Amino acid sequence: MTDKVHIRRLRLGNFRNYPEASVVFDGRHVVLVGDNGAGKTNLMEAISFLSPGRGMRRAAYADIASAGSGEGFTVFSALAGMAGPVEIGTGFDPGEAGARRLRINGAPARSADDLLEHLRILWLTPAMDGLFTGPAADRRRFLDRLVLSVDPAHGSRALDYERAMRSRNRLLSDFRPDPVWLDGLESQMAELGVAMTLARGELVAMLTALISRQGEAGGFPTADLALDGFAIGNQGGAASGLEADFALALKSGRARDAAAGRTLEGPHRADLLVRHRAKHIAAELCSTGEQKALLIGLVLAHARLARDMTGHTPLLLLDEIAAHLDPGRRAALFDLVDSLGGQAFMTGTDAAMFATLGDRAQVFDVAAGTVRLRPVGS
Repeated sequence: MTDKVHIRRLRLGNFRNYPEASVVFDGRHVVLVGDNGAGKTNLMEAISFLSPGRGMRRAAYADIASAGSGEGFTVFSALAGMAGPVEIGTGFDPGEAGARRLRINGAPARSADDLLEHLRILWLTPAMDGLFTGPAADRRRFLDRLVLSVDPAHGSRALDYERAMRSRNRLLSDFRPDPVWLDGLESQMAELGVAMTLARGELVAMLTALISRQGEAGGFPTADLALDGFAIGNQGGAASGLEADFALALKSGRARDAAAGRTLEGPHRADLLVRHRAKHIAAELCSTGEQKALLIGLVLAHARLARDMTGHTPLLLLDEIAAHLDPGRRAALFDLVDSLGGQAFMTGTDAAMFATLGDRAQVFDVAAGTVRLRPVGS
């Protein structure tokens, strides 16, 4: 295990309710305390932009800059990364259409995937409490972020698959679509789709094995995982054969997909199934508290898997993580988080909920776009 990945300094410009903010961290866990609406989650969202994608809220970039400013936003961080000390700057300029800007050590990055060379980030937010009862798309997105933290190429494969699928859908809407173009797009979709499905399956298998080895930890129930909604034949066969099968299925389904106006078969239709192992029931049928405990256990198990595979614990963003846990389970949670050996950011309205963390964490008071370190012992 190498030195842990942690943020040393964070600076925000025109980000949500932070016109300007600069915070220094010492490498311990970070607890952000303040009233609802003070800006705790906003600060975590800024950190989530140090990973590929649109952040933990998936907000439009234009909506992130301070209301009425007409300007963009900036996020800068100095951190101890997986490859050593690194400075990462990102932001959005409304005058420049397209993706956000990204610089690593002052130089423009080739793509957002370059961030994965320096850190991996996992998050858990109140909005995810309905993950098991919500649409399959939310679970696919959750699963793909888990895959991305151990397989950096997964994100670009998923994006390329979506582009190819959109092109195929448009082509199928033509009166007489060009079959040669369709063959090419379907071949691309088959190659990418099989790779995506195999990566998801491998992640689920590894995570299931790790969960079984560690058992029920800290009072958080053990989950059984499975994939559903898209099959590519005998997944034990060669990838080339699976790709040929999927390409043939796409070709055979052209008329059906043209009538539907969308592609009805593929990894974009997959679902992640989760069951409470001890109770032998699907997660969506569990109580709200059991669903929360299952989700926490699943995220922490994945953080452990990512650590074991990469040698570095992912940065954890745990928003309102302690709000609905009893004192015993809160203490167990903090011990589990700390045992991972990384840095976690946690939020709450009452500092007393985090008392069992003791000197393992820095506590900051957040109010009206300001972040101040709470004096020790106060």
